[in-house]
Parts: sequence; structure tokens; C-alpha cells
Amino acid sequence: MKPDDIKIADWMRWLVGEVPGSFYIELVIRAAVIYLLLMVCMRLLGKRMSSQLGRNDMVAMVTLAATIGIPLQAPDRGLLPAIVIAVIVVLTGRWVSKKAFYSESFEKLSQGNISILVKNAVMDLTEMKKARLTRERLVAQLRFAGIKHLGQVKRLYMEANGAFTVIEEEEPQTGLFIIPRDDSEMYDRFYKSDTIVSCENCGFSQDKKSVEKNVSCPSCGHEVWTTAVSIKQN
Repeated sequence: MKPDDIKIADWMRWLVGEVPGSFYIELVIRAAVIYLLLMVCMRLLGKRMSSQLGRNDMVAMVTLAATIGIPLQAPDRGLLPAIVIAVIVVLTGRWVSKKAFYSESFEKLSQGNISILVKNAVMDLTEMKKARLTRERLVAQLRFAGIKHLGQVKRLYMEANGAFTVIEEEEPQTGLFIIPRDDSEMYDRFYKSDTIVSCENCGFSQDKKSVEKNVSCPSCGHEVWTTAVSIKQN
């Protein structure tokens, strides 16, 4: 299209484009074929494609999305290239899944590793950095799981597919309060320890007298402490 052919007020060009009207009848058929193709691909790639997407699943979906866009919008492009690419994506995905099933090392290489982000009520800042996870995101995930303070958490895992799994302590200890302090109503529901304090950075808890001797956190080196909390007993 030449620059002189572009007119801002040409609403028909905006809506219809430069294709003949008959192409829209063909477009319905193309869309139906692509839809069926995607449904078949999703079925062949396995149930994971309809749940939480893993790394390889995401690659497959992005590739398929890029593939189907061209034959849907370009009348001069056929459906065969999209079908060929879809077949390659499905076969590659199934091969990777099968290989990962029989080889643990290949599974870790292709799927990624599980990260332990919280151990015994303390955030592992090194693992969080490796996972590129901010402290705000981590505590938000804990709140989503119903956690109010770190003393309730035995383990927090970040799975290879990016999902989070929380293992709670059978007997919750005192720990760092993770509800926003502005929510005074929630804060007042918890017992505030007179002897235990928590590092505001990682959640490490210890006796207040130990902090008076050495203000640096043994876990992360942070020097700001806050009163640890626990759930009030009825």
C-alpha cells in the first residue's frame, strides 16, 4: 500500500481492509479449522495444557499462537504451514514429556527445579533471588494461602511450573506478622510476644536479649527487628 492510499477517514478500510468480501466467508472456515487444530493439539499435549502451564507448555502455546495468526489474517497464506508447525510442536512436546519421565536430570533441565523459599518460618533470601521473587510477592502468596504470620509456615515451595505449595507447622510458633500493619483490626487479634522479636527482612525470630547483644540478624544481616506474634489461644 502506498502512502497516498492511506486516508484517516477511510472507515471501510479500517473495518474491512483490502481483502474482497468473499474472504470473510473463507475466514469462517479457516477459523473453524484452526480451532479444531488447537483442540487436537491441546488433547495430544496432555492434561497439563488445561491446568497450570509449565515452561515447555508455555513455549508450545506461544509457538501455536504465533502460527495460527498468519493463516487467519492473510488471505495469501495457506493452512498447510500452520498444520505442519502444529504437528512439529505436538511431537516435540510429547518427546520432551516422555524423555523427562524416564530421566530425572533431563526433567530438571527442561522443567526447572523446585525452590524452597521458606524453611521453618524463615525466608530464604538466596533462593528468592534465584527465583527472581520479591518479598512482597512471597508474603502475598502466603496471605492467599491463609497464612497470617511466618510462625505458621514449615515450608513454602515454588514448584517448577511457578505454582506455590505451603506446608504449615503442626504447632505454629511465634513469627513475623505478614498482614499489612495498616490493618489494625487484624493485628489486634494476635498475641504480641514480650520476649521474642522477628527480623523484618527474613522473619528470623529470636530472644530479645540476643538482639541487644548483637543487632544483626544471624540469617540475613538485617538490623531492623519487630515484635513477633502468635495466634491468640481461646
